[in-house]
Amino acid sequence: MRDVLYLEQIEQAEALLKPQRIEVLRQLAEPRSCTEVAAVLDQTPQRVYYHVKRLVEAGLVTLVSERRVRGINEGVYQASARSYWLSPRLVGRLGLRRAQDELSLGYLLDLVEQVQADIAGLDRTRPELPSLGVSGEIRLRPDQRQEFFDDLKTTLQDLFARYGGAEGDAFRLAVACYPMEEETDE
Repeated sequence: MRDVLYLEQIEQAEALLKPQRIEVLRQLAEPRSCTEVAAVLDQTPQRVYYHVKRLVEAGLVTLVSERRVRGINEGVYQASARSYWLSPRLVGRLGLRRAQDELSLGYLLDLVEQVQADIAGLDRTRPELPSLGVSGEIRLRPDQRQEFFDDLKTTLQDLFARYGGAEGDAFRLAVACYPMEEETDE
């Protein structure tokens, strides 16, 4: 099972985005037969099989084994991935791309879309690709934002200069800073 399956075909999205199929897919996090899934979801095995068949056709579920039960072959299925990402290209860009500064939400959305496409393009046959994720929370007053951005840019430019040589494995570094939703104590 992969960690992530990147969906770039509209047929895959259509197969996935049906509430009952999502429930079937959740049940297939572990290998199970349609009969086993049907019992959990209080459905008929035939109804579950119909949805499983569509998920298999879309590449979202895999037949992992077969077993003989009362004279018939019963398939055992498993979800193809732990997570499914929908490519923004499924909808396409609406309207023209506008020139945006590095402090705009539009710039951040374009960056996230590029990161998502890059990750989706990685060699999926390698189970553990070296990567690094760092996350933290900062608090900035409006008058500090530009100064913070300038400091961050200087720090990153220093790292790019130190580690931007022609030798070694290539990595892309993307930094995103976005507002957090305030938590309420209700």
